[in-house]
Amino acid sequence: MIPFSTATTHKLDNRGGHCAYEQVERLRAVAPAVPVELPEGVAAWSVTRGDVVKRLLTHPGVSRNLKKTVPGYQPGSIPWLSPWVDVESMATTDGREHTRLRRLITPAFTPRRVEAMRRQVEEAVRHLLDDLEALPADEPIDLHASFSYRVPTQMICDLFGIPTDQRPEVLRVLKIAGDTGVSEEESLRVNEDMYAAMRLLIDTRRREPADDLTSFLLAAHVDGEDALTEQELISTLLLMIGGGSQTTINLIDHTTRELLAHPRQLAAVRADPARWKDAIEESLRLHCPVMHLPMRFAAEDIDLGEDITIREGDAILICYAAHGRDSGVHDDPEMFDIDRADKEHLAFGLGPHFCPGMHLARLEAAVALPALFDRFPRLELAVAHDKVPPRDTFIGNDLAALPVLLRHR
Repeated sequence: MIPFSTATTHKLDNRGGHCAYEQVERLRAVAPAVPVELPEGVAAWSVTRGDVVKRLLTHPGVSRNLKKTVPGYQPGSIPWLSPWVDVESMATTDGREHTRLRRLITPAFTPRRVEAMRRQVEEAVRHLLDDLEALPADEPIDLHASFSYRVPTQMICDLFGIPTDQRPEVLRVLKIAGDTGVSEEESLRVNEDMYAAMRLLIDTRRREPADDLTSFLLAAHVDGEDALTEQELISTLLLMIGGGSQTTINLIDHTTRELLAHPRQLAAVRADPARWKDAIEESLRLHCPVMHLPMRFAAEDIDLGEDITIREGDAILICYAAHGRDSGVHDDPEMFDIDRADKEHLAFGLGPHFCPGMHLARLEAAVALPALFDRFPRLELAVAHDKVPPRDTFIGNDLAALPVLLRHR
């Protein structure tokens, strides 16, 4: 177990959607940080105020490295948390080690390299829309399963050269890894399956290198720096494949739902394609694809004021979605408004750990969304906007389904 300096006062709800947003508002009103209980008795400071979120994301006394910050911690002792803290990637390191790992990876995701993928994304989207054309026009279909999920997962599998026969297992284990309501036994099985899936991919690409990012990482080397170790390689693949798909799924889902619920704004972006960027950024602000990303740890005592001090070694659970919905940051924060002048959000993080895949996520959304509405201009929700079901997890900000009517031409 991870030691914690005080008794918890709230239990973090595992429900998503409006329940999660309402909980964020309640916790924000209590204090700059609130001690909460997570699954398996893990305790952490929940941070939901926009200014405090930004402060701690860039605070030199906050670490992503559990093993170094809490020496008594035993890796693997908390199965649901293990995929987030026991890995050895740029997401769980600081300082020189973080810089080394990031330098080995970021060349694959520069704006120029990502823009070169545009034609590949367009082709993938076109084929998926062709598949949608074959579905009933006037019967509810799940756009999440049929389109939003398939665009990023197909792209990420193609980019990392995951063989067709390995893709179902890779996607299965990465999706379950975000479930925080499963049993300890199930968490242990999923962790084992995740590592097995990555080892199989690595072994395949060692035998058969190709023009893909797994082969790139196997050969990645920066002058004066060590290449990735086996554990670092596995951890990096888990981070990039998992993070590079689920967040973009959520972005496509939420933007589609909001535009269908706001037909005038949809008409505005369709009339002026340059405004798709406004819709995407407003969606990222209102519905940050990541709710919480476990976990950070205090490397020193941090006084937040209001009689709240995070003690050295305490776990910190930062709510990325809180900043964009904080009335202290934005006017009418719960309103979707593409004309909003300030769309500031933390969907891709802040500070040295900001997401290197943000250019790819934006590109996929910028291609998929206009193409979807061009192909199905009469698309509409099959349920009320507030009845779209969320997935039960406090980590992601996922929809469980997106019921729509395609309304073919």
